[in-house]
Amino acid sequence: MRALILVGGFGTRLRPLTNDTPKQMLPVVDRPMIEHVVGHLARHGVEQVVLSLGFRPDAFMAGYPDGVCAGIPLHYAVEPEPLDTAGAVRFAALDAGIDDTFLVMNGDVLTDLDIGALVERHRAAEAEGTIHLTPVDDPSRYGVVPIDDDGRVIAFIEKPPRDEAPSNWINAGTYVLEPSVLDRIPDGRKVSIERETFPAIVADGKLFGHQAAGYWVDAGTPETYAQVQFDLVDGVRGDAWPAVGTGAELSPDARVEHTIVMAGARIAAGAELKDAIVFPRATVGEGATVTGSIIGEGAVIEAGAAVESMTVIGPGAVVEGGARLSGARVPQPD
Repeated sequence: MRALILVGGFGTRLRPLTNDTPKQMLPVVDRPMIEHVVGHLARHGVEQVVLSLGFRPDAFMAGYPDGVCAGIPLHYAVEPEPLDTAGAVRFAALDAGIDDTFLVMNGDVLTDLDIGALVERHRAAEAEGTIHLTPVDDPSRYGVVPIDDDGRVIAFIEKPPRDEAPSNWINAGTYVLEPSVLDRIPDGRKVSIERETFPAIVADGKLFGHQAAGYWVDAGTPETYAQVQFDLVDGVRGDAWPAVGTGAELSPDARVEHTIVMAGARIAAGAELKDAIVFPRATVGEGATVTGSIIGEGAVIEAGAAVESMTVIGPGAVVEGGARLSGARVPQPD
């Protein structure tokens, strides 16, 4: 089976980290996010991945110039213009010549979903489309998907008020689709799979849900992007990953607690870091403090500066000595 991964978005919630870098090319501990996504698919037998590209496709091509990611061959499908989710699926699937049952996955979802079980559910139901559903505490940010006793989707409710949601089982962003779904998607305009395509399949009784409550995180915000990394180094998803990358320099006089320091980063004497993520080649100067924040690639936190409360420092940015930042973005997104 082939899988199509949607990676064409602008990643606006992660700016300034994503000003010039697609979010799926941001590092998650020691490798780009997309490698975690593709690696998961590879472990479940997927043999080719189609990347539906929009924003900065060159970043993916430069990152994987041989067209292989996590051991899996890639097909690059570059949208000529933003086509929204269903439009992107149609364009990429046709570009790759997909003509059989295929997977679709949002590129910012990190999950331990059993892909084989999802496919089996799809085939057993003779469905046209099957959606992975996962439970969340607050469904108001997502598409809520109530199902009947047979697992058939009876509605698709996008971002309902929390107190009006019919359930807490939401669209988790992984689908099994038949190629006939492509015929439902109009050409030449933006089409939302959540608001237009799925409701049409629901109306025909051919959309099913697969409820699975395992590990699942939408890594599209600074908070969740940090969470997926700490989950790895804390051993939430198996053996704990190393929190300090190759070539990173940590002064013995620095105090570093529950922090990820990536390859080539430098932490100076007297610096204090807690619940922080420091990208490759970034520098935290003498006596600086970083708490619950993200420091982008090559950024510099000068001596005595303090950043806290999910401050996000973009690549190459400089926080001047003695500055105090809380919940800030540097540079400030447009």
